Amino acid sequence: MEQPFQGAVAGGNLVVCRLMMEDEMSERQVQSIGPVQRRALFSSFIGWMFDGFETSTLILVGGVAAMSLLGNPTPEEIRMAVGIAIGATLLGWAAGGTIGSIMADRIGRKKMLMISIVGYSALTALTAFSPTWTILIALRFLTGMFLGSEWSTGTALVAETWPDRSRAKALGIMQSGYGFGFFLAAGLWLWIQPHWGPEAWRLMFVIGVLPAFLLLYIRRKVPESKLWLEAVREQASGETISAKHQSGLTRLFGDPEGLKRAVATLVMAAVTVSVFYGISALIGPYIGALAAKEGLTASSWASMSALVYNGGSIVGYISAGFIADRIGRKPYMLIMFSGAIIAGVIQAFVPETLTWSLVSVFILGMFTLGVFSWMPIYLPELFKTKIRSTASGIVFNLARLVSFPLPIMTAFLFSTLGGYHMTVLSMVLLYVVAIFALWFLPETRGKPLPN
Repeated sequence: MEQPFQGAVAGGNLVVCRLMMEDEMSERQVQSIGPVQRRALFSSFIGWMFDGFETSTLILVGGVAAMSLLGNPTPEEIRMAVGIAIGATLLGWAAGGTIGSIMADRIGRKKMLMISIVGYSALTALTAFSPTWTILIALRFLTGMFLGSEWSTGTALVAETWPDRSRAKALGIMQSGYGFGFFLAAGLWLWIQPHWGPEAWRLMFVIGVLPAFLLLYIRRKVPESKLWLEAVREQASGETISAKHQSGLTRLFGDPEGLKRAVATLVMAAVTVSVFYGISALIGPYIGALAAKEGLTASSWASMSALVYNGGSIVGYISAGFIADRIGRKPYMLIMFSGAIIAGVIQAFVPETLTWSLVSVFILGMFTLGVFSWMPIYLPELFKTKIRSTASGIVFNLARLVSFPLPIMTAFLFSTLGGYHMTVLSMVLLYVVAIFALWFLPETRGKPLPN
């Protein structure tokens, strides 16, 4: 009996050693930067880039599309129509993004990323064939539902794949995809509009189908998040039947600390989103009007202002991870929130010339759009794996639910406050609220993701 017993012990030791080796290999893979990490970042970057392309397309072509579908609207009616369309996109983004982020915690990051990309690609293409403004608004709402789920899913995938020392930098680069998408849209619109006439806006939406080709790459090359798979295995083996069927939303509300963090970051995210969407649609018409006064083509310079604005945002996006790693997450956010206020003050008081206004637009882009990088960098570090996508998605997407009326109200603010400068200044002052909410949150620099 002794020899079989010894053989069983030896076999058990062999199994334990093998499992330990597999765990060590898995740990080395998580702490290194290789093909797995690069593929996760590339797919999330491209997906988010086309989110930026798709969202900015409406801002760029909204006025032309409104004139095409509404007959002969007044400038005030155009501002209102575009504001409603943007608001509908934000409302859909809030609803669909919340649902999608919960599903990403349930069915996986990779699968939900693919679903969101195919959804917004198809619906963006359909927007090109809108026969009426009402149908365009309905399609914008549906498109927004898929746009929202892409961000939280891609953010969770990158955060859970990249090592702690490089995570913030990778997420800053991922977030810059939005700026590159906006940059791409502005550049294409600058080239397409003069050659395609009043219906050129439709071609811009047709181009939005291109992200669908990314699905083949994601399906073949991008693995599922190991942290998510491990969390699923632990949940399956160590929880009661009732706990296993709890959604990420239920878990979030059952975690007092996680819920407190979600509320504080939701306030900050609502300000971030509100300021951007409140002023972004105003920049193009303002720069276009200045160009017209100088005898230049208004539409071309309006598109040029979008390039300048997003050039500034890309600087803000890419630098975010490096700054946050050097000085900490909270000091970085304090600088960006304060910078957004200062950028609004600069915008309000610079001379009303084309050159100075474009310089101030670049600075405005660095802070009011580049500031979005705080969300992919900071949010994943605040929440546990089982609720990471849900919590990040709720914060990122419910911010749109709070802010969706703002693009509609901007038309009234523009008239009430006396034009572009005071409207922008009133928007950026909302960051005082974000700075207040920041004090209730912890510093996470140098800490591993909570499990």
